[in-house]
This record gives sequence, C-alpha cells and structure tokens, in this order.
Amino acid sequence: MNIMRLRGSDHAYTCNSYLVLGTWNRIEDANALVDVGTDDSIMTSVELISTGVGKVPVEKIVLTHCHFDHMGGLKKIKKRYDPEVYAFTRFEGVDTLLRDGQIMRLGDRDFEVIHTPGHSDDSICLYCAEDKVLFSGDTPLKILTKEGGYSTAFERSLERILGLDIEVIYSGHDAPLRSNIHEMLSLTMLNVKTYSKTSYNVIQR
Repeated sequence: MNIMRLRGSDHAYTCNSYLVLGTWNRIEDANALVDVGTDDSIMTSVELISTGVGKVPVEKIVLTHCHFDHMGGLKKIKKRYDPEVYAFTRFEGVDTLLRDGQIMRLGDRDFEVIHTPGHSDDSICLYCAEDKVLFSGDTPLKILTKEGGYSTAFERSLERILGLDIEVIYSGHDAPLRSNIHEMLSLTMLNVKTYSKTSYNVIQR
C-alpha cells in the first residue's frame, strides 16, 4: 500500500487529504481518497501521481466526517473522477453510507470503519490491521488535559482504538505520527476517564 499526503490550497483553511494506492497499481486495487479538503486544489497533485495504466485516478472517496474543511471540494472532484463517495451520514454527494465495523478496500488493503462520535456525530477512523495504519480524521486522540466533555460513545470508541496495534496515525491536520502512539492514547484515555469520573461526582453532590 502507498499512502500520499496531498497538500491543498495555501489560501484556504483545509485538511490533509490522503491518496491511497496499491503497491503495484494493479487493476483490482481501489484508488481512494480519504477526505478531499476545502476545494479542488488537490487534483493538481493527483494528476501528477502514477495511479495505474487504464485506471481512474480516484475510484473511491471516504469522508471522515461532514465538516466543510474535509468535504468542501467534493462536488468538483466527484465531477472530475466520478468516484463512489462513502460517509457515515447522508449529505449531498454521498453515494453509500458506512456502518461501524464495516470492512472496505482502499488501495490493496482492507480497512475497518470505526465510528468515533466526539468531534462530530458522524466522525470515523479507518484502521488497517495488516499495515497497522489508522486514518483518524479529526477524532481527538491527543487529549492533554482533564477538561472538556466526552460522551460515553466516544469513550468506548477510544477504548477500541487503544486496543489496536497502530504504528502510524494519519490525522486530519497534523503530520503523520509514528512514535509513542500507545503512550499518547493511554494518556488520552486516562484524561477522558478522569474528566468523566470528576463530572459524575460533581453531579452526584
């Protein structure tokens, strides 16, 4: 599997977009974009990448959530490549709804869809067990304080992610994370649980 981080426009607030390809660009591999950014500027980068002879450069688009900085450019990119568009909730341009635990093919690897409500109700992560890779979108995986509000659903999804073997996290806005991942997730889990316990005690009083 090849993962390419695409740069969007320097003139607009946008997210990281990732082009996922098979290692050998085989016909059966699923060329896929994870998030598309605010506008269509990533198409310039896509057109310069070898995505396989006789293959559509983008056959699938997976949106990690519906916020504009992650899907604003969908209409133009969909018009250019006519891909199947996947998301956890229905909005204009989405063809297929995802479900928690679903397995889908990106490049030449299988990814599990993990629903992670927190940043938004429709947030998801995508996990490849074979390559130990996680696309996290804007799911808050690095929480350094014991302040904030966290739902039980988010806490449960965080517990699931903490139990995964992850070597690289590709997030919606930061550089790829390749070290101290388990320690970071453990601290986040501790802070979320501490906040939840503190809030519960305050309510009980």
